[in-house]
Order: sequence, then C-alpha cells, then structure tokens
Amino acid sequence: MSIECEICGKKPITGHNVSHSHRKTKRRWLPNLQWLSVSGGPRVKACAKCIKTTSKIK
Repeated sequence: MSIECEICGKKPITGHNVSHSHRKTKRRWLPNLQWLSVSGGPRVKACAKCIKTTSKIK
C-alpha cells in the first residue's frame, strides 16, 4: 500500500535532520493521510488538507 494521497498525489519528501553540531542524518516527512468515505464509492486515502478543502466545498 503506497503512502500517497489519492486526490492530490502528495507523497513523502526527504531531507536531513540537522543537529546543533550540523551533523546531518536522512529523514522523511510523511503526508497526514486519513481514510475518507466517498459518497457512493469506496474509501480512499486522502491527506488532511484535501479533506478540509472538500468539506468546505460541500
């Protein structure tokens, strides 16, 4: 199962944790995915921002 928003396509991004001494270690930022029930259809994985936007449209 992929970590991707099915509405906007948002995926994990990568970067570095940077310590006080400026040592860098790899890390990932994951999107805030939630299961969303779409009316008359299957559940989809959507990020919190898409859920918030779609609730404003309704």
